[in-house]
Amino acid sequence: MPPPLSVLDLAPVTEGGTPADALRNALSLARHVESLGYRRFWLAEHHNMAGIASAATAVVICHVAGGTSRIRVGAGGIMLPNHAPLVVAEQFGTLESLFPGRIDLGLGRAPGTDQRTLRALRRDPAAAEHFPQDVLEVQALLAPPQPGQMLKAVPGAGLRVPLWILGSSLFGARLAGMLGLPFAFASHFAPDALSAALTLYREHFEPSAQLARPHAMVGVNVVAADSDGEARHLFTSIQQRFTAMIRGENRALPPPVETMEGRWSPAEQAQVTAMTRCSLVGGPATLAEALTRFVEQTGADELMVASAIYDHQARRHSYTILAQAHGAMAE
Repeated sequence: MPPPLSVLDLAPVTEGGTPADALRNALSLARHVESLGYRRFWLAEHHNMAGIASAATAVVICHVAGGTSRIRVGAGGIMLPNHAPLVVAEQFGTLESLFPGRIDLGLGRAPGTDQRTLRALRRDPAAAEHFPQDVLEVQALLAPPQPGQMLKAVPGAGLRVPLWILGSSLFGARLAGMLGLPFAFASHFAPDALSAALTLYREHFEPSAQLARPHAMVGVNVVAADSDGEARHLFTSIQQRFTAMIRGENRALPPPVETMEGRWSPAEQAQVTAMTRCSLVGGPATLAEALTRFVEQTGADELMVASAIYDHQARRHSYTILAQAHGAMAE
């Protein structure tokens, strides 16, 4: 059987659009992929980003979970150095209380922003050094209270919200394995260490109360359309976004363009191409072949699909084509 499909939605704010539009589209997309049988719908914490509307991640998760009925909804992820573990446990304990059995909590070590914004969040830049201890603290606060325990997350204690470790390096892979937690690798924008991280995670995995065997989720960009040419056209929005990121530009998701020629330098093109190496772009037949090859290469237990497509209906259609290709793999 092919690995399950899930969605990573950055609630993209498009040029000419608003964050309100992005949040409405997030719910629309969640309902759509729920009807197609996708397993999870995750949102990510980013701050001071003109093109991302999911900064208040727990609030957006509540918005999406409240408008759907079956799909799991969660954080991919919460950047733990930005928060006190108690607050995270309370927020996700609240979500689990509202939507029992449907909430995931992915935890990341990066701040998800720049140093200026980190200072605005009133966080210590060195907080990431305490990430393993903070993960254990969140885990303990979501576990059943122990005798004499004075500090409790209310709601949260005893709810055992599933934890995930997110990463784009070997650090997260090793930690996830040691703690016996599922691991999600951000290969949709940082693919270089993917193979080594998956090997390290699987080799060092220790069974836990949450998980008996390794479960590796792999991030991948997917842009599908009715033809290869149309998919490549839509993909230029992602290429422009990554080019802007390299330049340090903070901008909304741009519309696709006919060509990227003249819009990036050769060095920028090479860097963007490397960063987006884990991308499946094409019409139905091309996508089906690429999907099969990607699953075989990674051995992923689950695919986390990101699709930063400018037009919302085209984005919905891309996920439909992917679901059809995935269904054909199971036949």
